[in-house]
Amino acid sequence: MLRLPSRISSTAIRRVLPWLFRAVALLLVGWYLVLLYLPAGSPAQVYGLTVPKGVGFAAIARELQQAGVIRSSLHLRLVARLRGQDRRVQAGDYRISSAMLPSQILEKLAGGQTDACKFTLPEGYSIYQAAELLEKQGIFDSEAFLAACTDQGVLHELGISAGTVEGYLFPGTYQVGFQMNEVSLVTEMVREFRRRTEKLKPLLDATGMRLGQAVTLASIIEREAVSPEEKPLIASVFLNRLRIGMPLQSDPTAIYGVKVFGGTVTKQDLQRSSPYNTYRIKGLPPGPIGNPGLEALQAVLQPAKTDYLYFVARKDGTHQFSRTLAEHNQGVDRFLKKGKKKRL
Repeated sequence: MLRLPSRISSTAIRRVLPWLFRAVALLLVGWYLVLLYLPAGSPAQVYGLTVPKGVGFAAIARELQQAGVIRSSLHLRLVARLRGQDRRVQAGDYRISSAMLPSQILEKLAGGQTDACKFTLPEGYSIYQAAELLEKQGIFDSEAFLAACTDQGVLHELGISAGTVEGYLFPGTYQVGFQMNEVSLVTEMVREFRRRTEKLKPLLDATGMRLGQAVTLASIIEREAVSPEEKPLIASVFLNRLRIGMPLQSDPTAIYGVKVFGGTVTKQDLQRSSPYNTYRIKGLPPGPIGNPGLEALQAVLQPAKTDYLYFVARKDGTHQFSRTLAEHNQGVDRFLKKGKKKRL
């Protein structure tokens, strides 16, 4: 009868272990290389991945594995860690094909190569101009965007008590992902407004103004000012007028929602009956006439200390400011051509 040894000698173990370690190492290297150079599927399988700001890479890898566009989340995390790309992933919308290699996926995510288009809202643009620009660039239908801007459910969700989001779409450049819709863009722009203006709250509280009033006045200043340095001066003129009950008589308010302000307003425009026309009403209009930037808002909350009541545009885009009507009329005669309407 054959007897087996009761125990394996330590010498035998020492001889086997190196081979065992080599075999395991080869298996791990093979697993790593196979997954590195073997796509999970075909180009036809594409997954829309949205990466929010601040999300961890582990969650991204798990989502891609669950979607079937990669074979192993562990493998993708390992590759990302070795390449130093796990902390460089940028937020945005991405189309990830299952035919892409892990290296290609990581390069796309870390490089911010989003499948999105850029949309820039200039300072002072109204929701109507924004809608027109979005349609012109082939991003959204103008009517659908305006519907989102006036949707009562959206306004309630965003904490806006007005009838539209006018004034609360923060000017700037946005990535419009392929999975975004009109409401998504409006929401992102309003949230950016909240984020960027949070630091102005102490100044707002000190003035005693409501946020809506400050935004409304800032929107008028934004359309009147050409030079950023003059915004506090223009703010002082309007605030001085409000203080004594003098009409603002601001050109852009007369044509809000009717046509784009181009610097010249006709006599017919000034006579138009509109709750926004500050040639026909006293005080502020019922809401903003555009979406102001941070400088215009700061100008309202920290205006220049002056006793100016008038200003008129010079030919270089700046303004002459006056304390009296006589001084103002002299400026009008000097800087405005015959036939043009007087400014303030």
